[in-house]
Amino acid sequence: MESVAAQAQTSRPVLYRRWGTKAELVMAALHHYDESTQVSVPNTGSFREDIIELMREGNRRRSALAAVMSIQMAGFYEETGATPADLRERLLGGRTSSLDVVVERAAERGEIDATRLTARMKRFPFDLFRNELMMRLEAVPERVILEIVDDIYLPLVMKR
Repeated sequence: MESVAAQAQTSRPVLYRRWGTKAELVMAALHHYDESTQVSVPNTGSFREDIIELMREGNRRRSALAAVMSIQMAGFYEETGATPADLRERLLGGRTSSLDVVVERAAERGEIDATRLTARMKRFPFDLFRNELMMRLEAVPERVILEIVDDIYLPLVMKR
């Protein structure tokens, strides 16, 4: 809190009046970052291309955050007892994700049978993508994105 106060040119008591705990301040900062870096929903007309573009956009806008989060958030998780999954749920707050929109459009075009997709199956390529970000601490290479989509995900979800 001391370093945040110094950066903001204010005092710790002022910060604590607005955010009662460090965890609240972290959540507010993450909400602000999330809102200011919203990923646009691609609409290429192809489920494959939309998924690939979402991952490319994630690389452009979020790969730097992933590296920082993996290193800097350990104290937050320890202090709050939260997990990365808890944090993700709090940030998303039940809103419709870009992936939900892409899946809905693909179902409307008849590319996939959305009724077969569980929530875990739907987010599976992005779980793999996030794992790559965390393992590399940098943007995921294009060849890995294509492997996740073409070799792993599409065979699971495309209509046969």
